[in-house]
This record gives sequence, structure tokens and C-alpha cells, in this order.
Amino acid sequence: MRISFLGAAGTVTGSKYLVEAGDARVLVDCGLFQGIRALRERNWAPPPIAVSDLDAIVLTHAHIDHTGYLPRLWKDGYRGRVHCTPGTRDLLRVLLPDSGHLQEEAARYANRHGFARHDPALPLYTEADAEACLRLLVTHDFGDDFEPAPGFSARFSRAGHILGSSCIRFEAPTSSIAFSGDVGRPADPIMRPPDPLSAADFLVVESTYGDRRHPAEAVFDGLAQLVAETAAKGGTILVPAFAVGRAQHLLHVLSELRLADRIPEIPIFLDSPMAIDATELFCRHKQDHRLSEAECRAMCKAATYTRTAEESKALDLGAGPKIIVSASGMANGGRVLHHLRRFLPDARTAVLMVGYQAAGTRGRALVDGAEELKIHGQYVPVRANIVQIQGLSAHADYAELLDWLRKSELSPRRVFVTHGEPAAADAFRRRLREQLDWDAVVPGDGSTWTLE
Repeated sequence: MRISFLGAAGTVTGSKYLVEAGDARVLVDCGLFQGIRALRERNWAPPPIAVSDLDAIVLTHAHIDHTGYLPRLWKDGYRGRVHCTPGTRDLLRVLLPDSGHLQEEAARYANRHGFARHDPALPLYTEADAEACLRLLVTHDFGDDFEPAPGFSARFSRAGHILGSSCIRFEAPTSSIAFSGDVGRPADPIMRPPDPLSAADFLVVESTYGDRRHPAEAVFDGLAQLVAETAAKGGTILVPAFAVGRAQHLLHVLSELRLADRIPEIPIFLDSPMAIDATELFCRHKQDHRLSEAECRAMCKAATYTRTAEESKALDLGAGPKIIVSASGMANGGRVLHHLRRFLPDARTAVLMVGYQAAGTRGRALVDGAEELKIHGQYVPVRANIVQIQGLSAHADYAELLDWLRKSELSPRRVFVTHGEPAAADAFRRRLREQLDWDAVVPGDGSTWTLE
């Protein structure tokens, strides 16, 4: 067996791992690179493997940094199967067409306003490409064995990150390997905890928070105070939120605060068609989350849904205090950019960051104290109050990851630490060596390892 690291090595995005056993070639995840320009430009390079050489693709979960390259592979001729859980399939029916639509919109906007680097600006793929690649999806329930390629057995287990998120274990004639995917937190208020991993000879594990702990902050108290203070000034609370996972977590917290009369009765808007559709999916996948029927209904009713572009634009014109939850979570694109242009210069505004912010993203720039932000070719002054709440993260921190791994049946020959910025990945590698006595390495981007 061999593994090649074609993404998420030295960075948290672009997850792609090629696993080969005999004549079988399976790609684990198929994500877009996000963040700094040098990473984003890799999305435009020729595919790292010829599509004719691939037997199958297996997905850990639906987030775009793990799946957003699928329509590009379809565009380049891939017609093999794409294996995932039912929850991942249902989310991809929302996320991938939206991704294609946003890329088309971004290209049109760049051409209209003349700030594109290429003339004309083109999308990486279209909404039609994304719709077409959905035909390739084949689903398997947690715990069921399936064969993505001859002689190659696989099984999904619950990862607790978002709906349908999974860890994957592969069994080949000579050895076995497990992939953590993105691992959720044991006490997440919405998602069920990740299942312990079964025994495997090798492990690929994420390290998004490999060098830090999540603060023991009182999320409900902090959010209630922020809403009350901003509303008293007549300001807007703008939340760039990941459409799948964080948006629903935030709506749940807001609905609980409202039921407890801990926040004022100001309007809440969910301004992302993708997040709206993902929120409605929660009630169809009760096996993945902890919410009761009543809690699920309350979460879905917590906000007014703004589906159309006209409704979204009206939010920037209306006065008075309000909460706007809009995608994307790292402020890479989507409707939230228009809201940031409108509200960042207003000192009464609070911009609430509720998830991981990769290097090179606008969200990271805001968290790091940027005084201005480039949006749609123009620099916008930052006078708003920028607040980050770590307690809403959907990723386990290093201590939670170690506890999860200790509860597994693993005693791997080698661990590959990926999906983390260099400092985080190396810090987690050291902890695996020192605390679990595992042979842990951080693989280089593009490197290939023989598993023996």
C-alpha cells in the first residue's frame, strides 16, 4: 500500500490523499484549496492525478475544503463512483451547486467591475458541472463495509464534525489505514461525539487545533453580552458563519438565549440559501445530532430566512439593531462580503467570528487586527468591533484529539499528521510521540510513502 499527500499537507485546506494498493487507486477527499493566493491558484493547476487512473473517490464529509474539487474532476472527465454517507450526500446536493453558482457570480462581478487578473474571468467550474457530478454519489451507512475498488474494503464511522461526517478505515490484503477526517468535539451541544477508531496499521489524523486548547469560555454568556451591548447602540451583529455546522450551532444558541429572555427581541436573519437548506436538513438526520424535536424546530424558527438577492440587499439598507448570519465562514466569498463592505466602517457594528480562520483569508485578517480589508477590489476601513468566540468550534482541540485516540483500538505503526498549519501539525506530532509513544510524522506536500 502507498499513500500520496496531494493536499492538506502544510495547510488546512485542499484535502486530497491518494491511496494505492496493487492496481487499485482511491482518492480520499477531493477538496478545494482556500486562503492565500498561492494556495487558491493550485485549484487551477492540472489535476494531481489523471482521472482515468482513479478507481473511486471516498469522502469524509461535505465541507468544500474536502469536496469542492469534485466538479472540476467531473469537468476533466472523471465518471467513477464517489462514496459517502447519506448525510454527506444530502449536504453535497446543497453545497456543490452553491459553490459553482458562487464561482460564476464572482467571475461575472469581476468582469463587470474590471478587477479580474484575467480577461475574461472564468469560474473554476459552473453550477451545471456541480449538479452533474452529484450523479456519481453512492452512499453507505456508518459501520457498513463496501468495496470502492477490487480487493479494497472500506468502512465509515462517526466523526461528529457535521452531519454525515465520518472517519474512514481501509483494509487491503497487506495492511490497513484509517483517516480521521475532521474530528468533532466530545461535548458539542449539537453533534453526537466521534466514535472510537478501530484498529489500523496506519493513521492519517487532522491537526487543525494541534497546538492549542479551546478556551473554557461561557459561550452563552459571552454571546448574550455581545448582543445586548451592540443592540443598545443600535448596531448590527454580523456573523460570517460556515453554512454547514456553525450556522446551525449559532442558531441553536440564539434560540436558547431568546427562550431564556437573555437577549433582546431583535430580528435575526439567516442570509445564505445554502445555510438555510442545511438547517432544514438537520431535522431529517436526527441520528447525527443531539437535538430533540422541539429544539430542532426552535433552531429552524430562530431566524428569518432571506433567500433572494433582493432580500439580502435590503438587510444593508434597514436601520435598527439586528443579527445577520451569512456565509462564508472565513469571509472568502458569498453574501457576507457585501455586508462587510456595508457594516465594517460603522463603529456600532460587531463582527463575530465563530470558526477557524485559515491564513490568508479575510476572516484571519480581521481576527489579527486588520485596519482595512480588501473587498471586491476596494479597501474598506475596519471600525467595527471584531470578536472571536472559540467555543463554537467544530474541531476537537489537541487534548480532545488525544483523549479520543486513547479510547480507540489503535496502535499504529506510523501516524501521518495533516490538515494543520505547520506549527499546529508539528506540535501535534510531538504530542503523539511524547504522550502516546507513536511514530508520528508530518508528511511533505506532494510526498508519497510506502506503508510497510
